[in-house]
Amino acid sequence: MLKLVNNQKDRIDLNTIRSLVTDEMGAVDSLIQTSLHSDVALINQLSHYIINSGGKRLRPMLVLLSARACHYKGDQHINLAAVIEFIHTATLLHDDVVDGSQLRRGNMTANAVWGNEASVLVGDFLYSRAFEMMVNANDMRIMEIMSHTTNTIAEGEVLQLLNCHDAETTESRYMDVVSRKTARLFEAAAQIGAILGQQPDHIEAALASFGLHLGIAFQLIDDVLDYSASPEDTGKNVGDDLAEGKPTLPLIHAIHKGTPTQAGLIRKAIENGGHDNMQDVCAIIESTGAIPYTAQAAQRQADLAIEALAPLPDSDSKEALYGLAEFSVDRSY
Repeated sequence: MLKLVNNQKDRIDLNTIRSLVTDEMGAVDSLIQTSLHSDVALINQLSHYIINSGGKRLRPMLVLLSARACHYKGDQHINLAAVIEFIHTATLLHDDVVDGSQLRRGNMTANAVWGNEASVLVGDFLYSRAFEMMVNANDMRIMEIMSHTTNTIAEGEVLQLLNCHDAETTESRYMDVVSRKTARLFEAAAQIGAILGQQPDHIEAALASFGLHLGIAFQLIDDVLDYSASPEDTGKNVGDDLAEGKPTLPLIHAIHKGTPTQAGLIRKAIENGGHDNMQDVCAIIESTGAIPYTAQAAQRQADLAIEALAPLPDSDSKEALYGLAEFSVDRSY
């Protein structure tokens, strides 16, 4: 069985998890590079820039591990892992335009380099190329899931836009955005492996549930890191979500647990955006216990993800999926 813990730091070793599918990840990366090709030079430049700008490749890894856990012996998991990464990358391009972001993974965003128009259009190219590649799977069930997934992600993005600068956003409304915008692609990635492996409905449902809870946990820890990690670790500035007017869970909790004065300051910060009063906001987040509250919520989601894997037979792949759930809440980037 895999040894997932790095004893030196007592943290889950993502590289050890990745080592289980090293060859497949190499094939995915090669397919991504090949499939990015276009006769339009700007598409090549911008798409290669964003795809090769770093990232953990968790979503394609999830496709590979779930397929392996379901004893799939073909090669469509490579194709579909690349599809998942293309869809994810397209959402990043569009998000950075909507948010006006200038920094991602420690690099200038594509829209900061090439402009909003080019970023949106290349994002559209990646979406359409993903669906071209999906046809190769020749599986209407997978097409159904992926078309529904992209539709749900778009709904989540619109809901997030509606919540932006809205200090009255509730925890329930925020979790709805997270479930649609972030977790839905994790859910689809895990579910695809079960479909490829021709697993019974209860295994497919178990992996879909695993992916959903994993995605929620992952986003909630991103919320934590937005206020607690260094820019060197995250590749983003501290408080970027607040600067964009996004009422994430730490802010929502701080509003409800803070004094009227503290709540008023955070409400004003959400409504106005920007980095003004960031030091005061961070102090309120700390004093109200918003970071541990959000981390505990993420841990509950990770626990639910692990529980969902119970119907799967024991294997290295299943242990690696456990490891992804643990990594989602035990990371600094």
